[in-house]
Amino acid sequence: MDVTVGSVCVAIIVVLVSIAVRYLESVQRKINDLRLKVDDQSKRHGGELVAEVLKAHRVKFVYTLCGGHISPILVACEKLGIRVIDTRHEATAAFAADATARVSGTVGVCCVTAGPGLTNTVTAVKNAQMAESPLLLLGGAGASLTQGRGALQDIDQMALFKPLCKFVARVTRVREIPSILRRAICASQSGTPGPVFVEFPLDTLYFYSLVRKEAGVSDSAKSLSQRFVNGFISHHVNSVFAGAWENHTYDPLPVKRPFATADQVNQCVELIRNSKKPVIVLGSQSTLPPTDPGALTNALTNMGIPCFLGGMSRGMLGRNSPIHIMQRRRDALKDADVVILAGTVCDFRLSYGRVLNRKSKIVAINRSKEQLFKNSDMFWKPTLAVNADPGSFLVSLYELLGTGYSCDPSWPRMLKERDHEKEAANKKKAAEPTDKHLNPLKVLMELDNVMSDDAIMVADGGDFVGSAAYIVRPRGALRWLDPGAFGTLGVGAGFALGVKLCNPDTDVWVIFGDGALGYSMMEFDTFVRHKIPIAAVVGNDGAWTQIMREQVPMFNSSVGCQLTHNSYEKLAESLGASGFLMDRSCDNKVQEVLESARDALHCGKTVLINVLIGRTSFRDGSISV
Repeated sequence: MDVTVGSVCVAIIVVLVSIAVRYLESVQRKINDLRLKVDDQSKRHGGELVAEVLKAHRVKFVYTLCGGHISPILVACEKLGIRVIDTRHEATAAFAADATARVSGTVGVCCVTAGPGLTNTVTAVKNAQMAESPLLLLGGAGASLTQGRGALQDIDQMALFKPLCKFVARVTRVREIPSILRRAICASQSGTPGPVFVEFPLDTLYFYSLVRKEAGVSDSAKSLSQRFVNGFISHHVNSVFAGAWENHTYDPLPVKRPFATADQVNQCVELIRNSKKPVIVLGSQSTLPPTDPGALTNALTNMGIPCFLGGMSRGMLGRNSPIHIMQRRRDALKDADVVILAGTVCDFRLSYGRVLNRKSKIVAINRSKEQLFKNSDMFWKPTLAVNADPGSFLVSLYELLGTGYSCDPSWPRMLKERDHEKEAANKKKAAEPTDKHLNPLKVLMELDNVMSDDAIMVADGGDFVGSAAYIVRPRGALRWLDPGAFGTLGVGAGFALGVKLCNPDTDVWVIFGDGALGYSMMEFDTFVRHKIPIAAVVGNDGAWTQIMREQVPMFNSSVGCQLTHNSYEKLAESLGASGFLMDRSCDNKVQEVLESARDALHCGKTVLINVLIGRTSFRDGSISV
């Protein structure tokens, strides 16, 4: 009873302190409103402060779909040399910012207008949250005096994004813009990275004279009530602009990241030294800053421990590493005596931990405590759980193991032999004729041979992309992008946009399912308008095949799963891109057509290859839920 009373008292004290702090902050703000000067002749606007902060944080691109609420931000960014890329849907802009964050090492920025402009980004922001991507979402809003009074596109945007973002804030004073943005960007990159949201009411972005006029301040008020309202509005506008242009600091705040202790790494060293069959399973977190991907690749290669690569870590070991194992992961995890989960989560992708051998020693490293222990109360138990950055942990592990350590080569050799067996079976299946059109496995194998050695791949689809994950080989670190744990369709165009802008001299190939392409088709206009050439390969089987594989045998119905073998190459051509069609007549010319498309890409053209594909049994047994 005493403990309960004590807990209640502590909770009450915390609430009271929180209320007191907010009250004091409010009082201080009002004092500042009175103390600071208002430059009523200035033609500067809040968008300029936004642009200054972004430039100081090395932001090179802002993705947007324009709107009157955010025009000052876009114009100011352009003036400071930040490239503004406008898309045909707000979700694409947010996906592009996500991709930029993943491959650039800094925050990705999406700026959209109020109301439906922001609601259109919700899926993409949730995807960034689950993929742990540092995305900065800037959103417009109605003027602060009109919020909640039926203004155009006025909704409670803060409530909408609070569950999706690490940090949400509404700007209420122009002078607060730099400090709020600096805190938001720092929060997005600290700890477990994720999206953040900052809302800008109209009166914090436009000129003082315009805001005063639109707020309804009258210079000819006569009645007492008119003068009272006039004074109230005038005071509010002045408080928004008080001290707006005084000296500001724009530089980045220090990013806080969790690192393992020497003792934790040493515990792992002992486990590895005493193991005979260790395995490392890498997830996207292993690619996060501050660890250099090259240093991590070097550490993994020299340790010689067999690795399974997932998410953004795909390609970390190049195309033909003897320790990169792609096939039969479940069998390898059952055989292993030590398993290192480096940023990998025991969710559906590892059967909630059930694929792990209960006799194995499990070392889990994750920046998120929640993800670190996910499902450990049911199906698995970590021998060593480290709430820290996985990439730097693995580099430290290599350094403490010393150059004298290397995994017994017979273990990765045996696992690699399994890979070769599976790959030989895949080649046989690729040679089999399909009932109609082209064999998708054959097309993907030819694509793997045609793409350049430094190409970047973006995956957006179900069945065709599921096959690609086993056939095409990512070329290096940060050279494969898929949506991540949320399994979102529609990331393709946005991801390609962000990746290509960050890697202008590198070929970017999007592997689309025909269903997923529907979300991105109009963005070929974006690629052409902005002269951002990418190549798209569309596996066109005229269906939502990943769903149909289960639905038809189970329910004897394909309702909702049928599409049409549309002429997507002609749609691309109508938007200014180059279109190629591959059908049964191209069975002996697959490589030739792909090479022609690659040559067009190298000439600066955006390319779409519409590949009509038939059905194989390669994906039989794959699940859609």
